Amino acid sequence: MHLRLLSLLLMLGPLACATGPGLLPPEVPLAAVHREPGTLRVMTFNIQSGARGLDGVARVIRASVPDLVALQEVDVGSRRAGGIDQVEALSRLTGLPHRAHFRTTDLHGGAYGIAILSRFPLESLAQYPLPVPSGAEPRTLAHAVVSVDGREVSVYLTHLIRRPFNNATRLRQSGYVARLLAQDSRPRLLLGDLNDDPDSQSVRLLRRDLRDVVAATGGARGTYPMPLFLPTLRIDYVLACDAFTPVASRVLRVAASDHYPVVADLRLDVLPPTDAEGQLTLKR
Repeated sequence: MHLRLLSLLLMLGPLACATGPGLLPPEVPLAAVHREPGTLRVMTFNIQSGARGLDGVARVIRASVPDLVALQEVDVGSRRAGGIDQVEALSRLTGLPHRAHFRTTDLHGGAYGIAILSRFPLESLAQYPLPVPSGAEPRTLAHAVVSVDGREVSVYLTHLIRRPFNNATRLRQSGYVARLLAQDSRPRLLLGDLNDDPDSQSVRLLRRDLRDVVAATGGARGTYPMPLFLPTLRIDYVLACDAFTPVASRVLRVAASDHYPVVADLRLDVLPPTDAEGQLTLKR
């Protein structure tokens, strides 16, 4: 009995230390969380199709109290997932009521792709296929628009083609993403598993117009542990346009997936006042 209790405490201890804010009671929906106006907490998490247990994934998300979560490697109705809709299940378990799944392909008898969970209503959704070599796994860029304190914000999420190799394809994918985001006048966030290092060509291309929030807040740590003595890779990102000020970030060293999730706090900058015709009002 004592041995089982000790084992349970050892498993729960690192999770409690790593996730920051205390776990909300299950009856409190995350949609009811109140933040200072203009502040936003986002997360990106490659969940490995819940291979290590969907409950553990949900606990990590819920404990971090995010407003928006970008998920990669998510199954809906597959044999691997026991036939469940992992997006619906995580929405219910985390208390984030608004959700969408963006299918990239069919695997194990179900839909496989990326997803978003949100405490804000998803006002519009879109999906754009990314360029891939013939026969390669399809990849996608998803787009959701949410309202933050009455201001529309574009949230983009993606999962670029895998490592190793495929550098040229990732660069093409990043170029496509960058061009699409450049056409959007809203405040923009890009969340996801970019499968490349911060100094790679593909990530540097995205950083021309977007800021690496983790690097900007001094929290740059690896997000994908490697075996043996190999260093942990940093391949999961929160990128934000200059309408946001990075406040804080952290990488959660938890064992709920083969990736570590990334959490970032941002502040949406206040727009300057305008007159009735939309012209800037200058103080004299």
